[in-house]
Amino acid sequence: MRTEALLFGGLALFFAATGLPYAWLSHDPAGTAALMVSFLMSSLVAFFFVTQYRRRGMRPEDRKDGEVQDRAGPLDFFPPHSIHPPLTAFGGAVLALGIVYGLWLFIIGLGVLAAGVFGFVFEYVHRDEGPGP
Repeated sequence: MRTEALLFGGLALFFAATGLPYAWLSHDPAGTAALMVSFLMSSLVAFFFVTQYRRRGMRPEDRKDGEVQDRAGPLDFFPPHSIHPPLTAFGGAVLALGIVYGLWLFIIGLGVLAAGVFGFVFEYVHRDEGPGP
């Protein structure tokens, strides 16, 4: 993450170096605000990468001798076929149409979307427990 931190730090310096003369010479509040917000956002991302690098150290892909299997971890549970992804997508589509066509369709879409998300969250909540008594 050191490379990413340097990349975004350089980007932040670029926005600061162009934003300050732009603010001084142009007197344009919109362009100045855009450059300063860009500086702040790239500084925030650079700060995040620096703190992650300090906490975790070098990643396998940062080292010259890093291998693919160094990054691989244990595989987890992959669910079989489920009705909840299409139900959630349908609920989102009906909800979006409800914004255009009326409150009644919006409420129906909200209910279908809530049912799909609820199913996503709680579908495999008891999968680690063994069979019942």
